Parts: sequence; structure tokens; C-alpha cells
Amino acid sequence: MRFLGIKNFFSFIYRWFNVPHSSPEINRLNFRNVQIDAVGVGLASTAAPFLPILLTRLGASTLEISLLTFMPALTGVLLAIPLGNFLETRKNIIPWFSFARLGVLLSYGFTGLLVILLPEASAILGILGLWAIATVPQTILAICFSVVMNKVAGSQGRFELMSHRWSILGFTNAITALIAGQFLDRVAFPLNYQILFITLSIGGMISFYFSSKIVVSDNVLRIEKIKRSIKEQITSYRSLILSEKPFVSFIWKRFVFLTGAALAAPLLPIYYVREINASDYWIALIHIASNTTVIIGYFFWMNQSRRRGSRIVLLATTLGSALYPILVGVSQQVWPVVIFAGLNGIFQAGLNLIFFDELMKRVPPDHSATFVAVAQTLQYLSMVAAPLLAPALSKWLGFGNSLILAGGISIFGFILFLMEKSKTLVMSEKNG
Repeated sequence: MRFLGIKNFFSFIYRWFNVPHSSPEINRLNFRNVQIDAVGVGLASTAAPFLPILLTRLGASTLEISLLTFMPALTGVLLAIPLGNFLETRKNIIPWFSFARLGVLLSYGFTGLLVILLPEASAILGILGLWAIATVPQTILAICFSVVMNKVAGSQGRFELMSHRWSILGFTNAITALIAGQFLDRVAFPLNYQILFITLSIGGMISFYFSSKIVVSDNVLRIEKIKRSIKEQITSYRSLILSEKPFVSFIWKRFVFLTGAALAAPLLPIYYVREINASDYWIALIHIASNTTVIIGYFFWMNQSRRRGSRIVLLATTLGSALYPILVGVSQQVWPVVIFAGLNGIFQAGLNLIFFDELMKRVPPDHSATFVAVAQTLQYLSMVAAPLLAPALSKWLGFGNSLILAGGISIFGFILFLMEKSKTLVMSEKNG
């Protein structure tokens, strides 16, 4: 019986790393490389939620912690569209994808080194400076990721590819976070963070090796015979974007929703530490809960999309995810937050899938990098304003009320998605 249990376990792992029967158009080796890449990303990115915690324990202010969100957003606003246009002119996008990923994930290792080399006050500035530099590969990665995953998945395999990938990433995160939480509580600060960050960055090398093995079709390069001025190029791209009305409608509603999420992002880790006095172990449990339940969420929402359609998934997940910062904001103890994080993980899984799928449905294949860059730029705009507001709001309203406000903004985004159907029905009645 024990042998059969082990055999069934490895059989399940084998199936999870191979193309599902429902998506035969996905290349087998590409699918496997995408999934193993997720293991490396999962290992290294376990450090991500502990980065603001590290800064908090070093004595960083709310504004300094907010810069972790603000800096990549500012770089994205300034560079996403130029980088998208540039990437569209590259014949093979994979090297840009894999090297950008490597640069971001190795930054966690360099963070650990800075904590070793610099005193606490200088370490805060050093870490912020390091992650300011890392914003450039972060922006490249954000554009390349959607383009590469869409090419690997094809038009019908996005839910299957990404549900497998993000489940593996979430499972890896959960296991690693469990070990990390125990380690951080048992080893003295700051040695615990130094060792943890340097060790986890090894995942970047795993990710680089397998992501660089992905093979996708080359971009079709367009050669312009007539040189155009910058003004003419901007006008041309503006007309191209605005002509895709479903794309424009989707990204501005997503912008409203993500503004609330961006406002909550710098407030949550500070709330954990300063308001409910969560230890590193409890913080690890919060992330374990959310990263474990995403695995259930990906299965659930993939099935729901097949049975009920993507609109139900979009509405349910935007509403469910919007409630998380509100529930945390009214919590006075840490244990309910673990439960809320677990529930949020289920909704976040569906949100990841549906936002990716709905965006790529609306992106013209010949201009994928440019359109993804525009979508990223609008997302970055929300991330620029919200973290700057977070310190002022936390002083004025308090951390709990600020989280409730952030959730309220995301609920407004949900309402906009809900009203879209109503508008469609009204228009059809008028036409009828």
C-alpha cells in the first residue's frame, strides 16, 4: 500500500509537469520548461514578502517601505512603452525574458549581502538603491512574461498553462515559506535574513536555465522604409491603441481595481508588524495560507470558466479579492488574518488567470509587446500614486481604515466590471 501511495504521488507529479490532454497544441518541452522555471521562481520569490518586513525591522519608515512599490511603478511608467516597442523589434524575445528574470531574482541575494556589509541605516538606503536598479529588468520581465506565456499557451491553452504554472509556484512558495518562517524565528536578526535571502536567490539560477530553454516563434520584424518623427510615431501608436476599444475598456477598469490593491500593498506588511504584532513565523503562516490555497483556486476557477464562462470568474474574483484588505483592516489579532489570507488565495488564483486571459484576448498578435506595455504602463500609474498616498493616509486615518479604503477602491473596480454587462444589455435592447 505504501509503495502504491508513493507511485501515485510521483504519477501525479509527472502528469502535473506534462501537457494536459485538453491542450494538445502546447509544445511538450515548452510546457515542462515553463513549469520547472516556476519552481525556481517560487524558491527565490519566497523572499519577496519578507523584503518589506526586513526593512521594517531595520527601522525603515512607511514612506521608505512604500518606495518598494513606487520605484518599479515609476520606472514602468517611464520605460514600459519604449521597452515594449524595442522588444517588438527583437527577433527572439526569450533571452530578454530569461536574463531579466535572473536579474530580478538575484537581487534578493544581493539584498542579503548588503545587510551583511552595511550598518542598519545605510542598509536601508542600499537596499532601496539596489531595488531601484532592479526596476529596469522588472519592467522588461513584466512585458516579456505575458508575451512569452501567450506564445507558449496558444489561443486556447492559457488557463491550463498558467493554472499548472502558478499552482507549482504557489506550492513551492508555501513549502519554502514554512521552512523560512521557522528559520527566521530560530536564528537571531539580522543573520537570519542574510542567510535566507542569499540562499533563496539560488532559485534565480534554476529559473534562468529552464526559461532560456523555451522555444517560441520569432517575431515578424517590420521594416519601415520611411523614417518618421517621434511625434508621428506617438500619434500612430495612439491611434493603434485607441482603435482597439475592447482592450481600452478592459485596461481602464483593471486600472481602477489595481489602484486599490496597490494602495494596500505597502500597508499590509506594516499592519502585520506594528498593529497586530505578528512574528516572522505568523507572517510566514499568512503567506503559506495564501500560497497553499491558490492551488485549490486554480483548479476551481479553471473548471468554473469552462462551465460558467469567464465573466462569472471575473466578477467573483474581483469582488472576493477586494474584500481581503477590508477584512484585514478590521482584524485586531493575527490568527483571523491567516484565515482571510487563505480565502484570498483562492480568489487571487482566479484573478491571476482571468486578468491574463482577458488581456491577451484583446491584444493584437502582431503588436503583443506594445499592447502589453501599454497595459503595464496603466497598471504602473496606479502603483505610482497609491504608495505615495499610503504614508499620509496611514497617519490621517490609521492603518486599519486605510486598508478598508483600499478595499473600497477595488470594489469600485468590481462595480465597473459588473456595469459593463448591464450597459451591453441596455444597448442590445435599444437596438432591438
